[in-house]
Amino acid sequence: MNRTAIGFLGGTIILFILLGMSLIPKGIPIKISYPAYWPKPVYDFDKNPLTEEGVALGRKLFYDPILSKDNTISCSSCHLSYTAFTHVDHALSHGIGDSIGKRNSAALMNLAWNRSFMWDGAVHHLDVQALAPISDPREMGNSLKNVIDSLRVSSIYPVLFYQAFGDSLVTGEHLLKALAQFQLTLISANSKYDKVMRKEEGVGFTDQEKAGYQIFKQHCNRCHTEPLFTNGEFMNNGLPVDSLLLDKGRMAISLTREDSLKFKVPSLRNIEYSHPYMHDGRFKKLSHAIRHYTNGIHDSPTLDPMLREGIVLTSEQRIDLLAFLLTLSDRSFLFNPEHAFPRK
Repeated sequence: MNRTAIGFLGGTIILFILLGMSLIPKGIPIKISYPAYWPKPVYDFDKNPLTEEGVALGRKLFYDPILSKDNTISCSSCHLSYTAFTHVDHALSHGIGDSIGKRNSAALMNLAWNRSFMWDGAVHHLDVQALAPISDPREMGNSLKNVIDSLRVSSIYPVLFYQAFGDSLVTGEHLLKALAQFQLTLISANSKYDKVMRKEEGVGFTDQEKAGYQIFKQHCNRCHTEPLFTNGEFMNNGLPVDSLLLDKGRMAISLTREDSLKFKVPSLRNIEYSHPYMHDGRFKKLSHAIRHYTNGIHDSPTLDPMLREGIVLTSEQRIDLLAFLLTLSDRSFLFNPEHAFPRK
């Protein structure tokens, strides 16, 4: 073959590649919205741009037990949309074969502002977070390879992956990114608190909620920092070690004594709906969790210094604080049909 023919052939191949690329569905781009008084997200959307197709794929995967070894457990098994994307009927998460995990499942919301994940911060990026429950023998008990094999022989998923990523070949990267895309849309920013902060007409705190807000700002805001109601840090809040779980928290990851009994500070948004509370679900009621900070603090070397003397509140002040915390409930988020089980 002469050089002219080779050049023509090479140019033709390049042309077909370019034409093929132009036919790859790009997806309909979408952006998350959040209040102007919030900080900017820390998630890098340039590396995983949200599209309607990608979010739809992630949503379907989130609710599909195909991710588990025996097809019985999905992400939603522990993260229910109408309970702030956590479970409420038991203290510890449940997995395949009636296995019981060692921690209460975390509520899922506003994840674009998170720099770490899990109660102990074992995962540092949302794009890989799903690997933890998929591979945990007490949760989904599966492997990424097995999941990919199951999705590839599905009559539905190759089409959905093509629509979302322009490639019908199911890959681990696209699986994890699709799950991340759906979870990034779980933004809770429309509670009564938010409406007050936006100064919406006709919306304001009651006198009791105002009093509770002042108590919150004095005693709670340093850890549960507004407006996300978490500082994203790992702290020891004075819980005695469970004699059965023996969970030392962050120390198991960092391997340093300074992190003993430290757990990630959860957001208080939708706290009304996300019981039971704490990393091991030991408190069934929000009033019990509040009482812990007034007369249940367990001293230890890594206890947060602000808690060494406990938080002194009268019974009336506790009720006021509870009233304010209820203003963080965002029912439009909890019952948003776009977050619920996909019916199609």
